[in-house]
Amino acid sequence: MKDQIDVLRSKGIAASRLDSSITTEEARQVFKDLRNGSLKMLFIAPERLANERFLRTLKELKIAMMAVDEAHCISEWGHNFRPDYLKLATLARELRVGRVLALTATATPVVAQQIAKAFEIAADDIVQTGFYRPNLNLHVIPCEASKRQVILLNRLVSRPPGPTIVYVTLQRTAEEVAKFLADNGFKAEAYHAGLNSEIRHAIQDRFMASTDAIVVATIAFGMGIDKRDIRYVFHYNLSKSIENYAQEIGRAGRDGELSYCEMLAAQDDIVVLENFTFGDTPTPQAVDSLVKAVFNRGEVFDISTYDLSHQHDIRPIVLETTLTYLELMGYLESTGPFYTEYKFQPLTPGSQMLAKFDAVRAEFLKRVFKCAEKGVTWWKLDLDFVTRTTGDTRERIITALNFLEEQGHLKLQVAGVRQGYRLKHGVPELAPLIAKINSRFVERENRDVERIQEILKFTVCPGCRTKYLLNYFGETKDDPCGHCDRCDGQPPGRLPVTHRRALGDNDANTIAKLQAERHRSLQAPRQITRFLCGITSPQASREKLGRHALFGAWSGRPFREVLEFVEQMSA
Repeated sequence: MKDQIDVLRSKGIAASRLDSSITTEEARQVFKDLRNGSLKMLFIAPERLANERFLRTLKELKIAMMAVDEAHCISEWGHNFRPDYLKLATLARELRVGRVLALTATATPVVAQQIAKAFEIAADDIVQTGFYRPNLNLHVIPCEASKRQVILLNRLVSRPPGPTIVYVTLQRTAEEVAKFLADNGFKAEAYHAGLNSEIRHAIQDRFMASTDAIVVATIAFGMGIDKRDIRYVFHYNLSKSIENYAQEIGRAGRDGELSYCEMLAAQDDIVVLENFTFGDTPTPQAVDSLVKAVFNRGEVFDISTYDLSHQHDIRPIVLETTLTYLELMGYLESTGPFYTEYKFQPLTPGSQMLAKFDAVRAEFLKRVFKCAEKGVTWWKLDLDFVTRTTGDTRERIITALNFLEEQGHLKLQVAGVRQGYRLKHGVPELAPLIAKINSRFVERENRDVERIQEILKFTVCPGCRTKYLLNYFGETKDDPCGHCDRCDGQPPGRLPVTHRRALGDNDANTIAKLQAERHRSLQAPRQITRFLCGITSPQASREKLGRHALFGAWSGRPFREVLEFVEQMSA
């Protein structure tokens, strides 16, 4: 967002963003500019549309267009499904948006059709500009994982310097590789989600201004980056899918000049990528308990995804996906998000603030403030208590608080977000519904594993790599590209494989020891498998099992191999 807004402002376009990195004063100015019409483009993450205050503001505006970037995220068949994206189409209709522009660089034909259907985009309005980039040289170097650092160093030394992105899978790998390159004389920095926003922004700014900087990054880096002279994109690890790979190499050579995209392909990466996928799939027991809890709350209810996540040991994003499934199946209807607690810090003396309003409004504010619980610097309002005590509506109270913040009379904070729902057709028969949801997660897991296998096929494909990519995205090219390693004469070859010993009696004793410790988060075979493969879960985190001596003990092993062994030992 930051990079795109910097470019827009340099062209005289009034653009801003709302995200966690801006200050309260900056956010207040954004809302002021929204209301007075001076702001022309606002960048947000879809998750912000679950913000009660923000939605209330949007409903007061006339929105000419909603532009949805990374629109493939609305599709379960896409490579990065996010439940918040699924709600954008409905929201666009509720807000009476003038038109919708859905953008993605990585839609297969099936995904493109799903996007068009969701946003009611006519077939004639689907525009495909093509994936072919004649200035990108695509290369894959099969190698052993232990030799990648030296190979990467040699590639960098042998080429003229230029802005470079090195993509890795794990945060610790980013730190290790960046240090290795820096120790060998390169201007390399690590970039990942574990760094605070100030450090990330500084790294990004240095990279944007440099002609030879190297950023070693997880996929957290690159979204929205429009640096036209990126000469090299290395994949130190395998991409998680063809779509991710296409998106990441697409950041190279936007100036049309020759650029190189090289992947250091090691078979060992498959284990890490697949284990991420398996770690997201909830246990059947967790889905069973969650669905029963949801339908045991009455016709109209609200929930905290944070609380449910820990109660049922399901990651928050996966839990939100489950609730979205129930919406899509027609069992639930969302009544919208809301906050249970508002905190405010007065910036204007109370008498001076009330003097700004007529007698009726001043009396209303007095009723509200009388319900506030005073802390050291913040006053806390429990909105349920306020509405019951004063008889005023929730909508009126929130509107007043937002107005007072916009006018600079107080600073506002919210907490306790909850999502409201209504049963559409009463309580359904739960057993088949639970089976259907579990089946849906298994299907999704299989699709993600297939995507990982597809990137593996790409690394060893016998023909032109560019034609392989174009075919994946539904395009054809009659002739070989002439600028990939296959066209340069490099023959196909197998990726080196690390051989592992078979699991045996000592490993069975490890499982028995874990089961004897009776951790709540290590009851089901899939929970034990996640733990041994080094994958956290909400309950395991709450029990601080990341510090356990056996956490991640089998992290180099395929999840399915470990799960099968644990199930045998648990039978």
